[in-house]
Formats: sequence, C-alpha cells, structure tokens
Amino acid sequence: MVDYRQQHSADWLRHFAHRGHHAARPLAAGVEGAVYRLDEGMVAKVWSGRPPADLTLTRQVYADIARHPLPFATPDIVEVEEHEGVLVTYERELPGSPFAQDSPARPEEPDVPGEETDALLTVLSALATVPGTKAMRQLTVQGDDRPLWAGHTRFPDALAGLVERAVRRRGNVLDAHVTDLPAKVARAVQSLRALPDTAVTVIHGDLVPPNLHVDDRGHPVALLDFGFFTTAGDPAFEAAVTAAIWDMYGPHAEERTTALTRLFATELHHDPDTLALYQTVYALTTSDLFSPDGSDGHFRWCAALLDRGPW
Repeated sequence: MVDYRQQHSADWLRHFAHRGHHAARPLAAGVEGAVYRLDEGMVAKVWSGRPPADLTLTRQVYADIARHPLPFATPDIVEVEEHEGVLVTYERELPGSPFAQDSPARPEEPDVPGEETDALLTVLSALATVPGTKAMRQLTVQGDDRPLWAGHTRFPDALAGLVERAVRRRGNVLDAHVTDLPAKVARAVQSLRALPDTAVTVIHGDLVPPNLHVDDRGHPVALLDFGFFTTAGDPAFEAAVTAAIWDMYGPHAEERTTALTRLFATELHHDPDTLALYQTVYALTTSDLFSPDGSDGHFRWCAALLDRGPW
C-alpha cells in the first residue's frame, strides 16, 4: 500500500533546535503533515499545502470546540509560523496514546471489542453536543476547491453539491470500477436533497484509531487531527463515516462496518438508511484524494463500498 503520509526531515529538527527546542524529535505523520514533539508539553505540526486562511479558520474551529466542555481534550494552537513558505503550528501535546496505529497492523476478530464500541459511543455522543459554527461552515474539505457550505443553508444540500463536484472532477475513473455509477450518483444526490433539515454540530470527519487517544484503561482522553473532512453537519454523518472507516482494511472490515453501523443506529438513534446514504457520499467524495488514477487502496475501498452499497 502506498504511504501518503508527510515525511519527517532533519531540516525541521534543525529549525526547531534553532528556535530553542533542542530535544525535538519526530512523533507522527499523516496526510496533512508531520508532527514533532518539542518539549514542555508542546508539539509542532508541519503542514503540507494548507493555505493560511484555512488554517486561521481551523484555529477558530478549535476555539469554538473548546467553549463546550468535552470528556476528552481537543487541539489547541498556541502559535502559527511560516517558514520558507511552509506553515507550522505549535500546539499543546495531547494526552494518551493512539488507540492503534492502523487497521492492518491490529489483531482482528469479527466482533468489535466492547472497549472500542464504548470509546466510539463516548466520542460520537460528545461531539454531537458541540453546535456547528460559522467558522466550521467556512472550512473546505480535503480535495475540494471551496467551502463546503458555500451557497447552501442546509447540510444535505451542501453534500449534494460536493458529490456533484467530485464526480465532475474524477468520475470517469470511478465509473470504470463501479457498476451503474451514474444512476447511483443520481440516487444519492436525490436522496440527499430529500433529507429533512437538522440541527448541525461539529464534524471531525476522520475518526480513525490513530486519531483517538486513550488512557491505560481504554477511555478516550484526546481527539486530534481535525481537518480532513471537518465541517458543521448532521451528527449522523459523523457516525456513518466512523462506522465505515474505523477499520477499513482489516480482514473483517466489512463485517465490522456493518456491526458499527447497526450499533450507532440503535444507540445514537440514527436512521439506518441515512447512515448508508452518508457512507455512499463519503466514498463518492473522497475516492480520488490520494491518486488521480485509482491506483491506491483508498480508491479501491471506495469503489468496493459503492459497488456493494444499496445506493
């Protein structure tokens, strides 16, 4: 599988040392950037390709979230720096350890362990208490060229517009791998526009094991890496996407997605058909984010979900 994470660099270690952080060392890396542990409870994130205006909005979103007490910590940007055209954020280091590094590396059983479902229900319930804000609505999602909510007053309509833009962008590649794609896209867009309006809350949009930190008892203590699909939206969207991506590549991934989707429908009182629709939307709108030609694992995962899905 191709690794799309940002790579660490000795040049950045020298830069942080010049700023007085002589103990700086690589900590983690993801699609949006590389993270370095500095000292005194601080980390630095070197961002890849994020424009300053979007980062300013991200900082405001973090502040909006912080106004609502949650049972776990969320990111706090202390300082922003631009170095040789690259943005760096200096943030408080969040507590705990990642739930897991990635799904292929984890031992798998068909059933989702209770500690995982308890942690996910805690996080999803908590996020659903944070109201959507103006700053959240102004964010773009990964791969798109405009704020998700631009020109829209309802979340389902905003998603429908995103689907249409994504299909125009690279739908020909997806069409070669998904049976009857145009009809599925049309049904998804029509179904989105038919959804009732709902109150919107913060959407993390990338709730995967490395982004959820837990303590030694498995309790959530921090949620990090907002930004991939962060917006204001229907809490059911967060639940649907989390059920689909929590285990994307493990040997029982499809079974676990089904189990989590059913669990979230029951425990969080979401309509199962709406959850299935949102999972379809996620696959349609993120399939081309890592390669333009469909050669990566994420694309294959999206195409498989669309081929087997009800839409």
